[in-house]
Amino acid sequence: MYYEAIQQCVQSLENLESFLDKAEAQAEARKFDVAVLMSGRLAPDMKPLIYQVQSACDYVKGGAAWLSGQKPPKHEDTEQTIAEVRARIRKTIDYARSVPAVSYVDAESQKISLSWAPGKVLGGRDYLLQMVIPNVYFHIAMTYSILRKDGVDVGKMDFLGAINFVDA
Repeated sequence: MYYEAIQQCVQSLENLESFLDKAEAQAEARKFDVAVLMSGRLAPDMKPLIYQVQSACDYVKGGAAWLSGQKPPKHEDTEQTIAEVRARIRKTIDYARSVPAVSYVDAESQKISLSWAPGKVLGGRDYLLQMVIPNVYFHIAMTYSILRKDGVDVGKMDFLGAINFVDA
């Protein structure tokens, strides 16, 4: 279950990357600098698009690492451009895919500490279900919403990505 959940989050990061493809295409077609979109937000007190992407990536790499008994790689939060954001997504996907399914065999027994809750830990199952999955989808949905608000032609199928239908 843990490997599959992380792989689904990876798929969502790939979908996020396709949002950026559409953002670039729109900027080119409408003759504006795509960098304008990187600082977009839905509300004045909300973190910008770059932060949303960084956070989605952090939850995926954190989930892959902590649930497999590893320490997550450190990614500096220095991205400013769409190319740098893409590189962050790719680095995260590559890392998460490098963790084999067998590494998650003890995922449920992992104890994960959260920096904002000193002295408290979550078991692996609760960490996955209460922190990783909701936060990955939250930050990807916020990225989607920011781009949508700014007129990028993304829709529900972009958010969902490829669906593996089987024969009826």
